[in-house]
Amino acid sequence: MATSNASSHSAGHLLRNFIGGEWRPPESGLTRPNRSPADVSDHLGDFAESGGPDVDYAVAAAAEAFPAWKALGPLGRAEYLRTAERLVEERAEDLAVAISREQGKLLSEARGEVRRALAVIDFTAGEARRLNGVTTPAEEPRTLAYTFRAPLGVVGLITPWNFPLAIPMWKIAPALLAGCAAVFKPSPFTPLTAALLTEIFADAGVPAGVLNLVQGDLAAGEALVTSPGVAGISFTGSLPVGLKIQQAGAPRLLRTQLELGGKNAVLVLADADLDKAVAAVVHGAFGQAGQRCSATSRVIVDVKVKEEFLTRLVARVAGLRPGADICPVVNEQRMTACLDAIAAAQETGAEVAVGGARATEGLPEGYYVQPTVLRDVPWDSEIAQEEIFGPVLSVIDCDGFDDAMRISNSVRYGMSGTIFTRDMATAFEALERFEAGMLHVNRPGVGAYAHLPHMGAKLSQFGPPECSPQVWDFYTEWRSACISY
Repeated sequence: MATSNASSHSAGHLLRNFIGGEWRPPESGLTRPNRSPADVSDHLGDFAESGGPDVDYAVAAAAEAFPAWKALGPLGRAEYLRTAERLVEERAEDLAVAISREQGKLLSEARGEVRRALAVIDFTAGEARRLNGVTTPAEEPRTLAYTFRAPLGVVGLITPWNFPLAIPMWKIAPALLAGCAAVFKPSPFTPLTAALLTEIFADAGVPAGVLNLVQGDLAAGEALVTSPGVAGISFTGSLPVGLKIQQAGAPRLLRTQLELGGKNAVLVLADADLDKAVAAVVHGAFGQAGQRCSATSRVIVDVKVKEEFLTRLVARVAGLRPGADICPVVNEQRMTACLDAIAAAQETGAEVAVGGARATEGLPEGYYVQPTVLRDVPWDSEIAQEEIFGPVLSVIDCDGFDDAMRISNSVRYGMSGTIFTRDMATAFEALERFEAGMLHVNRPGVGAYAHLPHMGAKLSQFGPPECSPQVWDFYTEWRSACISY
């Protein structure tokens, strides 16, 4: 994990908003401290706490910049992305250190996030030559009929803290390539990474007003969602907030793209390779302390191999060292929520097989939760149904494949689904029956490619997916044209 003596970019202009090509303080004059969850004595700076007036200025700046940016065309816009990509490569280590310090993830995990951001912008820039429509037969003679895409307009991009570089990149890059102008509102827990990314696009020469950064929390987010100048909102975060965005935008038919929660299952059947399954579950459940929308939070294991699987799993998890192998959770509120969920699960009959408490030994003052495995978890209990977003794994018994599928699909979320089996016919049937968006067989249930849809099903997703050619269905509108000659 990065240490607090790493170079800090938090002084000066990066503490402010970036609006209309200028770094400017919030109209309120208010700021918010940014401290590392790995060591609360590591103070990264006091960042802008913005509100409605700041959002109004940012939306106005984006609206002013939009016509010229739209007129540039996708190939011209892609050149700016290519320049930004080179700058991300040059500043990769500074970005990784910033991510690790303010979000808490291990430096190795932060470096992986930088690589993911690079893959996303590389893929997106390459799409510039494929933002095309089609020609179609006309009903009349001497008539040309065709379709094309037009940018949506000014978009609001609201991003979470768990991937403070990759998720903003997979919103900003397609928004800009599509020809939209954007107002970027990151999580208040990760303002530094957001400022560094915004600075990269500014240094790449993106014209003033095309990309604006407004730091802050609820007031800024609500102002962005309700602004009449915003044509669409792309949001990644919790289900309750996503529902509020959808409800607030419904009266004016606001276009939304919502990636929400998950309660992801790994199915371990009786014929599974248990060592591979254990390795995948440990990676999926405890990597980044389980703070991923696709994190493995349920293991549904056949009773025939349950005890053998648990023996191997508990041995692996018991060897994970908080601070070295597993990072803290992002703040005290998240830590408390994890510990409360563990206590509540025990009241419903679950048993702590390993972990179950706050980790403090040999650690600085931070928000560390012991990697926790709960066994004998009732499939319909709260901890088996609701997202925890922490290093807490529920092991649930099943009696064969059909029972495993029933339990897997019993939740209201549908982000990721994974199965371990040596029977490929069963594996393909599972792919058809999973009620989830991102599916895996005999591999970890986390991670995705920049060119594949990042999306969920059920209450995990609303609107087009991200990280794929399908993303253009959010950032653009279709037009049809008929020309007689």
